[in-house]
Amino acid sequence: MTSSLETGVARGAFAALPDGTSHGDDPRPEHVYLPPSHARALDPDSLLVTGMRGAGKTFWWSALQDPTVRRLVSSRTNTSGLSERTEVRTGFGVTPAPDEYPGKDVLVRLMREGVAPRLVWRTVQAWQLAEEGHPLRTRRSWKDRTAYVEGDPETIDRLFAERDAAFNRKGVHLLILFDALDRCADEWKDMYRAIRGLLQSALDMRSYRRLRVKVFLRSDQVAETEIADFPDASKVLSSAVELSWPRRELYGLLWHYLANGEQGRDFRHFFGGGDWPSVDVGDSAVFSVPRALVSSDNHQREKFHVLAGEWMGRGPKRGFPYTWIPSHLGDTEGRVSPRSFLAALRKAAYDTGSGNPACATALHYDGIKSGVQEASKIRVREIREDYPWMDQVLSPLEGLVVPCRFDEIAERWRDQGVLDQLTAAVAQEEVKLPPAHIDEGPDGVRWDLETLGVFLRLRDGRVNVPDVFRVGYGIGRRGGVKPVR
Repeated sequence: MTSSLETGVARGAFAALPDGTSHGDDPRPEHVYLPPSHARALDPDSLLVTGMRGAGKTFWWSALQDPTVRRLVSSRTNTSGLSERTEVRTGFGVTPAPDEYPGKDVLVRLMREGVAPRLVWRTVQAWQLAEEGHPLRTRRSWKDRTAYVEGDPETIDRLFAERDAAFNRKGVHLLILFDALDRCADEWKDMYRAIRGLLQSALDMRSYRRLRVKVFLRSDQVAETEIADFPDASKVLSSAVELSWPRRELYGLLWHYLANGEQGRDFRHFFGGGDWPSVDVGDSAVFSVPRALVSSDNHQREKFHVLAGEWMGRGPKRGFPYTWIPSHLGDTEGRVSPRSFLAALRKAAYDTGSGNPACATALHYDGIKSGVQEASKIRVREIREDYPWMDQVLSPLEGLVVPCRFDEIAERWRDQGVLDQLTAAVAQEEVKLPPAHIDEGPDGVRWDLETLGVFLRLRDGRVNVPDVFRVGYGIGRRGGVKPVR
């Protein structure tokens, strides 16, 4: 490969890439990579942050609670407005914390008993502001707390104003984070009500100088007709920042992990770019990828092809690894989860080491193909977690070859009674977040799958399925990556 970066060293570094990018784990400082869109999203004034599953929402929800991470972020950008001194609290998240915010069952019960969702979230925010000795702190249950906030709005208004003034005197923000809103309810109507009320309360906070709310939502949760029918809702949605991962940023993330790994010094020399900015964290330094290395497709392609070979086969007709991997991991909108990207590379290194150990590059093209298969299984598992009904509508398509006419899909659903069974389960409230348009039959479910990036409607009306879902569900495509099943 190069005199400073041996094949075995590089392959071992790929195999050591982390298993995931969030899941509520405490983020390690050396794993904090900051694309430009993420820097904007972390600004306290960015109220709404959106992104696909695996884009980094939960990662940042967790990471922002760490003063060291906030110091890293503030050192890398002048626009985030964050510092170690920023006070961060949680208002809802992936980790249950009944003393800090209500869980799903409590939240749904409060709403169904007639408590306005906006009032519930204002109570959560007030709870995070109230210090020991405040009357609110004497209430033991969330039902009693919401009743207190509703019954004495003047005292609560004064609490917000006084705490805002105190934080302004200190010159810091108080930031309350909300994530994992898909876990706040099992039905769309309840989830939408909760999100709508949360956005209302977050907008109310914008009138203060130092009090801020940051809401992380999955892209499919931002349904304007359901969550934006309140005054000035357009201000919230128009200012939303998406956590995007264009191809160059995916490779920038990879560079970052490799440059901060055990062989980081060798990789930094290999990638070039001159001096790498660093921040001391404890006894070690965390290095940032020079932006010049991320902004050049040609440079990234050249370096990655040294590591992975130039072609996805024995000649250029099979494609080029640098572009092939992201294109086979994207949904219908081309969005790639960094978790899937890292998983594919990690598996590619392992399979190259076991199946093609004499390969002159760290990754062999057959290993890369098996890596995409592994990433597809992970992505399928993730979408199952979000939408348990996905198996019911996609498993019957095993063996189908796409692109195909939608009639072929609808016929399989009819022959196996898929939608009838799903409709019955929905009626019994046995399905979490069912297809929103199931009442419209096959065409309605098709629309839902298109919205989720699973189905792509071609110009001639046929249906295509991206490899990242197709492979995991055993759906074929001529000339494509072989299905897992």
